[in-house]
Amino acid sequence: MRATRSTAVLLALACLSIPVLAPAAPAQAPQAAAGGPPQRSYETRRLTGEPPRIDGHLDDAAWDAVPWAGDFLQREPADGAAPAQPSQFKVLFDDDALYFAFRLADDPARVAPILARHDWFPGDWIEVNIDSRADERTAYSFTLSLSGTRGDEYISEDGNSWNGNWDPVWEGATQVDDEGWTAEMRIPLSQLRFDAAKAADWGLQVHRRHFRDGQRSTWQHIPRNGNGWVSRFGDLRGLTGLAPARRIEVLPYVVAQHDREQAEAGNPFRDGTDGRLSGGLDAKLGLGNDFSLDLTVNPDFGQVEADPSQVNLSAFETFFEEKRPFFIEGADVLNLPLAPSVAGGHYTRDRLFYSRRLGHSPSWRPDLQAGESASAPDQTSIAAAAKLSGKTAGGLSVGVLQSVTARERADITGPGGDRQETVEPLTNYFVGRVTQDLRAGQTVVGGMLTSVVRDIDDPHLGFLERQAWAGGADLRHLFRDRDYRIEARVLGSHLRGSEEAILGAQTAPARYFQRPDNDHADVDPARTTLGGHAGSVMFTRTGNGTNLMYQVGGAWRSPGFEINDLGYMRSADEINQFAWVGYVQREPRGIFNTWQANANGWMDWDFGGARLGRALNVNLSAQLRGQQRFHASATRNSRRLSNTELRGGPASVWPGGWELSANVNNDERRALQLGGGAWWWRRDEGTQDSWSVWVETSWRPTNSLRVALNPSWERNDNHLQYVGTSGSDQGDRYVFGRLDQRTFSLTFRVDLCLTPALTVQYYGAPFLSAGRYESFRRVADPRAASLDQRFQALQAGEVTPADGGYAVDEDGDGTADYAFGRPDFNVRDFNSNLVVRWEYDAGSTLYLVWSQGRSDVVDQGGFDLGDDLDALFGKHPRNTFLVKVNRWFSL
Repeated sequence: MRATRSTAVLLALACLSIPVLAPAAPAQAPQAAAGGPPQRSYETRRLTGEPPRIDGHLDDAAWDAVPWAGDFLQREPADGAAPAQPSQFKVLFDDDALYFAFRLADDPARVAPILARHDWFPGDWIEVNIDSRADERTAYSFTLSLSGTRGDEYISEDGNSWNGNWDPVWEGATQVDDEGWTAEMRIPLSQLRFDAAKAADWGLQVHRRHFRDGQRSTWQHIPRNGNGWVSRFGDLRGLTGLAPARRIEVLPYVVAQHDREQAEAGNPFRDGTDGRLSGGLDAKLGLGNDFSLDLTVNPDFGQVEADPSQVNLSAFETFFEEKRPFFIEGADVLNLPLAPSVAGGHYTRDRLFYSRRLGHSPSWRPDLQAGESASAPDQTSIAAAAKLSGKTAGGLSVGVLQSVTARERADITGPGGDRQETVEPLTNYFVGRVTQDLRAGQTVVGGMLTSVVRDIDDPHLGFLERQAWAGGADLRHLFRDRDYRIEARVLGSHLRGSEEAILGAQTAPARYFQRPDNDHADVDPARTTLGGHAGSVMFTRTGNGTNLMYQVGGAWRSPGFEINDLGYMRSADEINQFAWVGYVQREPRGIFNTWQANANGWMDWDFGGARLGRALNVNLSAQLRGQQRFHASATRNSRRLSNTELRGGPASVWPGGWELSANVNNDERRALQLGGGAWWWRRDEGTQDSWSVWVETSWRPTNSLRVALNPSWERNDNHLQYVGTSGSDQGDRYVFGRLDQRTFSLTFRVDLCLTPALTVQYYGAPFLSAGRYESFRRVADPRAASLDQRFQALQAGEVTPADGGYAVDEDGDGTADYAFGRPDFNVRDFNSNLVVRWEYDAGSTLYLVWSQGRSDVVDQGGFDLGDDLDALFGKHPRNTFLVKVNRWFSL
């Protein structure tokens, strides 16, 4: 019966893909099909003399060769209305670059020249989007703020993805005059991708932000209720005789680092100081007109902020965002989520490629003998990495990442002499992704493959898989003028390794094959391979020309599906169905500039046919006329059946609950920006009451200084927090307790921009969390109807402190039947980073960095803000001082 239900669910999900076979409407010009504004064009000219100086003055004779273009229309807040101030621009080109001039009318006494670091887009700005491939899918964005701050982004998926980590080398300058302000840009053709042999107009959009009035206006008007962005650009004509740009960029670097920490008596590896001098190389090579090859040798990321501190009491791995520049730039090319991002579903972070796997902490900790000390690396070294990316004129996109991480060893010394022990094997990582645009990008088919191959010679590393492969195919199909979208993907995985490694994969939290009531996936300790499949389908109405949107679909992953060697996934053995409907008001009405409401629901099953849970969620968000924003959300979770809460034990029934959240933010144009929010979760049957509140403050006392202070406070009163599993003569005992957890965190930032090229940034983040356990209980009947039947309280006489933990005597015979460790905790962390960044020449940067870390973990359990802060800052810090300089060469 269970297998039949599982099959029926999969067949129902597959039926959602039937509209893929429906005949597509003939391809039409998107503006005409939508009945939108006509497509505009600008005729540029080739420079015949000296190029203009990029100083913002517009007094070069070269600009007289081309006319002004203007007649911008608002996009926000009043879509299609005339803007508060007119804007104009001109375009020139030569064999080396595109040149833009801008005349932006305004009151010069009221403009907002706000300084900020690169890619922050502060104050008044002007922006150019260029579809140089003429593929109506991708474009390059260049933004110049009145203050001179530059920003740049790579646009893909027809405007659905904006990657701010693309960092080209280009120039821009501004000036304020009696009529408002002016700007000039020089964009080297070497920073763009185009087919010089193909005579085609390029897509062009010019976009202005008028900070004081909260308006955005564009040259090519694109209504907000229409779909697409790049596909609806105007045309840039007259680009004749372009030659392929030679693209060879080299960025060598040198790093000097000095570490100071408290010396450890008797440990020769911890004498309190350490230093190193190292170097490396980044390079970018153009391969024809369409592709680029990025290389890095011995990369250094010393200027990157530390991850935020947190306490993870679940069985699942914490997801951390990528912050390293090499892996962020172009990351969208290698991105394939396991399922489309859905409102309600919980698969939105699961993906085939999770770049934080590269350079992770070593997998093995040495077993030290008495009197031994060890020195092991904190992270695995990335010896080299190469990334190939590009898109052909025929719409074929390719992304390939190849990386090798070094074999890492721990140095060990002690009474028996010196030795080394491998803590991470030499490992090769590969990621490949291809997509093909069809029907002018309205249909996209693609595929992706990832692999991890480890060179394991040491028996103690046999718990690692030798080979891990994953991949699949995906489809996105738009029809009826992009108003409807169908997405589907089918994925598979395959692991190879020792019996130990594959047994570890079978019993990992993602699947828990060892559950005693698991009747559809068995543990096989003799296996040396493991495979599985996953996929998703979704049908969406995007809301083109209407305020109503909806989507419906589902996703699955089989019990044996595993991608965590190079991807990220929390749970296998699940089938998920979801539906979402939303209404958006895009035009200003009443007190609102815009508002949106939506509702969604989802249900989950496992592959045995058991329904795991269901939930219903509603959301409301709005922006008021004064630019204030708010969001509110409510979710009702039903009683659920969990295959993971007992961490390898049988499935168990858990109460449902209510989850509420809300946040508000005031007008971002104000010098003092305030915001805050709250979250609350109450589980039924009085089993959990948790909440958190946070405040967001940002003060801009001058146009060059910004100070932000964001404190938060969380209280978690959980009567059913997992403590541990202990063996006894009567079988495994799954012990839970009442956890009283209190957490305080604070993020403090100072951004000082002396010039657009010289910035000083400070980041500091203390984190305090304490948890005390009491009222222990064990699982009696995990599927019983009532809470008292599912859990049996351990009485005071049954639980006694023993050996730093607790001993339990269930039968009262005076002999402990089992024991568990003391779970109380105090976690105290402080991470800070001071970075001086000076772009002393185009693309060349000097970094001065001071990082400090403090950490303290004890098992006290009580929370006292003053005492915990005193204990944290009484802990000896680890200080790192770093100087990094790189130099950009264009060959």
